[in-house]
Amino acid sequence: MARPGRPPQDPARHLERAHRILDAAAELILRWGYDKTTIEDVARAADVAKGTIYLHWRTRDALFGALLRRDRVRMVRQVREAGPRTLPGLIGALAAALQDRPLTWAAMVGDSQVLGRLTRQKFEAEGPTEFAAAFGRYLDELTDLGAVRADLGAEERAAVVMALLYGFLVPQAMRPEGRRLPDDRVTELIADAAGRVLGTGAPPGPEVTEATGAFLADLEEIACRRLAGSLGPDGRAL
Repeated sequence: MARPGRPPQDPARHLERAHRILDAAAELILRWGYDKTTIEDVARAADVAKGTIYLHWRTRDALFGALLRRDRVRMVRQVREAGPRTLPGLIGALAAALQDRPLTWAAMVGDSQVLGRLTRQKFEAEGPTEFAAAFGRYLDELTDLGAVRADLGAEERAAVVMALLYGFLVPQAMRPEGRRLPDDRVTELIADAAGRVLGTGAPPGPEVTEATGAFLADLEEIACRRLAGSLGPDGRAL
């Protein structure tokens, strides 16, 4: 029999408890911010002992790192479920997902009010590099297929995508709530701008749809692998 306070030996129960703790942490960090959220707060909200959390994660930073990785997995899956077939559709679906996921958006823009000192750390520096590399390969493939402008370099293409996301979403978040555009309209505008700036005007063929689906599958695999490192061997079972 497992000793009191230890994570359950059954992998399914262990995973269920980990996600229950992460659910509580997500609610608290969005309400109070990372710097004001303690392990005691999370334990109380998740109805577990404080020591139990440390048996899952050795530090508070590790717990919140797992939370951000889990949110990233869910965001990628949300984008895949939207079924984008082209680069503009993909960027629009990503914008929609970011508007639904305040934790991932806070990490992306370095929101110190939400993530506190985590924004001042080089958190998971290798993660974004791997995602960026996969995105670069995807854009290279679309360029070869004639769906993306060939006169733009890799850094220029990435800069355009980030400018579109930041340029639309940051001002939207800063507007008074009554003056914000509807989220779905923002998504449409971002997708349209992406097509105009990055596209060639050529009608996308089935190869573009296939490349987009393959890229999203790669993205999910990367995100799930990184989450598994935070939750144990069964971390993919969300």
